[in-house]
Amino acid sequence: MVLLLLRLFWTFFLIGLFGFGGGYAMISMIQSEIVNRYHWLSTGEFTDIVAISQSTPGPIGINSATYVGYCSVVNAGYSHAWGVAGSAVATFAVVLPSFILMLIISRFLLRYYKHPAVEHTFSGLRPAVVGLLAAAALLLMNEENFGSWSQSPWQFSVSILLFAFAFISQHVYKMSPIRIIVLCGLAGLVLM
Repeated sequence: MVLLLLRLFWTFFLIGLFGFGGGYAMISMIQSEIVNRYHWLSTGEFTDIVAISQSTPGPIGINSATYVGYCSVVNAGYSHAWGVAGSAVATFAVVLPSFILMLIISRFLLRYYKHPAVEHTFSGLRPAVVGLLAAAALLLMNEENFGSWSQSPWQFSVSILLFAFAFISQHVYKMSPIRIIVLCGLAGLVLM
């Protein structure tokens, strides 16, 4: 049990340390470690966790860490009480690097913000963040989210229509994300 908690801590500490770009950029890193490397969760379980993390208040990376910590421990056969401990460990671990780095950086950043080395560093990080966000979006475009045309043409068609509706509503009509989530959830409930 202790080994699992230590592995959870170390995994989420590294994700928190290298997860530039916020929670959405962390999604691909979390999936790579949790689903592909350690097999603590299936792809379907991870997809469900991402959906729940997006629907609940708070940063998606921290919410995902909390849910993954709990599910990883419970899936390993331990009690729900240990699952809560897994949640606490994963959440603390993903937040700790940012907290430490912000303490260190805030001391120096205001003094050296206009320094060319600092400006070049941030210029290099911007494309990396865009790449991580694109990777997260592509990882979520899978059979668990959209279904498969060969297995369920109806589910696949509805999923594509909901995706198009959400994209157009957000980018063309500037509709509130909360309204889009509620409308798509209701449409999924009725149509699926």
